[in-house]
This record gives sequence, structure tokens and C-alpha cells, in this order.
Amino acid sequence: MKLLISAEVMDPFHHVRDSSEWELPQFVLTMFGRDEQFVLPFGLTKYMVLQVVAAILAFLVFRGLSQRVAGGKPVHGIFWNFWEMLALYVRDAIVRPSIGIPHDDHGHDDHHGHGGDSHAVAVGESHPPEGHSVVEIGHPADKYLPFVWSVFFYVLFCNLLGALPLMGSPTANINVTAVLAFMVFVHVVMYGTQKSGAVGYLKSLVPHMDLPGPIAVLLLPMIWAIEAGGLLIKHGVLAIRLFANIMAGHTVLGVFLGFIAVSGSLWPIIVPASILGQVGIGMLELFVAFLQAYVFALLTSLFISAAVNPH
Repeated sequence: MKLLISAEVMDPFHHVRDSSEWELPQFVLTMFGRDEQFVLPFGLTKYMVLQVVAAILAFLVFRGLSQRVAGGKPVHGIFWNFWEMLALYVRDAIVRPSIGIPHDDHGHDDHHGHGGDSHAVAVGESHPPEGHSVVEIGHPADKYLPFVWSVFFYVLFCNLLGALPLMGSPTANINVTAVLAFMVFVHVVMYGTQKSGAVGYLKSLVPHMDLPGPIAVLLLPMIWAIEAGGLLIKHGVLAIRLFANIMAGHTVLGVFLGFIAVSGSLWPIIVPASILGQVGIGMLELFVAFLQAYVFALLTSLFISAAVNPH
């Protein structure tokens, strides 16, 4: 008896591609009395909807978190402590060490407590000594923190949605990661321009070299073109590495499940092995979801650091 295999089973990328159909199991379709999959209206695709879901989840979580830390109040509860821990980790282990203190920001804290009526107090302290104004203690790199936070948690939520049944990871689509990388590129150029001016930032792409006049005229334009091209390539790689890592994990899960469909008479052996393999890969995928969000935020911070700390 010939075994007939559908095109969907033969294609391991079927379940990780974007689509205008929201694919549901057959028993769910039967419950709704349908023979075909649900088609999203208005030209929407599955990943478009999931990106909106990720943005809404990020807004709800951090709106609630911001309300709980307002006025320097401690956060209570495992759920809120978890998100606070991640936010502080991104600040203290990624943004501040990676970006550091821009050169012209060194010494800006010298006025704290010196020769004037300012008095430095901790954030949330509402009663400075009489006759003194409040100067909030912070870190120069914190001005870039909102953007890196947004990138980290948006990527994280997009990644984690793929671990839920009937969902998917928008970051498994190269178009999504390309737009994310483009936004990082725009902010890197913007921050560099704000720091050094448009001409100064463009000049900073070329490292300082003591070259004789004729050689400098010949080499510096070539070096600038190489560095500018490298800047574009780095952001292109930022998009590809996130897309490739997320899509690869979901593809492996699809392949393991595909083994069940073609198991035939060997199903008593293949089915348990496929399920165990999927559970193991699924747990690895959860780790990768956090890891790739961390790597994306780290590379974003390093690119910002290179723009605001020209050498």
C-alpha cells in the first residue's frame, strides 16, 4: 500500500511561514462547523496580529510595573518582581556597561554637592534638606535605556508567543527582523548625530590615523566607504541572526512532528521518540527566546556605544 504524504508534511517550513490564514486543528474547525481555515480580514497576516499582541502585552506589563514603582515604592509579587528583575538586568548588565559614560559626560556629576544649592538625593527621596534642590542620581547611559528596553521586551514577547499552541513567533520572519534592525540603525545614527553633529558623526566612522597628505587623500575616502558599508552590514546581520535562530528552532519542532505523520508501522517507536524530542527542543526554544532578546539588546547597546563614543 503506497503511503501518500501531503505537501504540508513534506514542507518543514509550512508552520513557520507567515500566512493570511490562522491555522487551527481540525477538531477546532469541526467545533465551529467549518471545513476551511480562518482567513484574516483586511489583508492582515498572522504575524501582523501577533506583533500587535506582543506590543499590547509589553504595554500592559510595564504600565502595571511603572505604577508599582512610582514614588520609589518596592515591587511586590512574583509576577511583578520577575519583570522588574529583567528590566534591571538589562539596565545594569547590558546598557550601562556596554555604552559606558560618553567622553564629554565625565565630570558632569562634579556639581553634585559642590558650590551651589543643589543636593544629590536618591531617586524617590522626596525630602531634600531645606534650601536645596533635588538632583536625581543616574547614569549617562540611561538616556538610551528606554529604546533598548523597548527592543529587548518586544523581541522577547515576539519570541515567547511561538511557545504557545496555535501561535507563532513573528521574529521567525525576515521582514519583521529587518524592520527591527532598521529601527536600531536609525536610532544609532540619530544618537551619533546628536552627540557629535552630522558632520562629526560621519567623520567619526574613520579612525584617527596620522597619514601624510597625499596618502590621506587617497586612503581616507576608501576607509570611510568600508566603515560605512560595515555599519550597514552589522545591522543586516542583526536582522539575519535573530530570524535564523528563531526560525531554525520552529523548523526543528516541525520536523520532529513530521516524523509522526510518516511513521507508518514503526509508530510505536517513532511517536514516543518524536514527542520526547519535541519536548526537549521546546525547552531549548524557551531558553533561546530569552537568549536572542539578550543578544539583540546587547548588540544594540554596542552599536549605540560606538556612535556616542567615537574614537
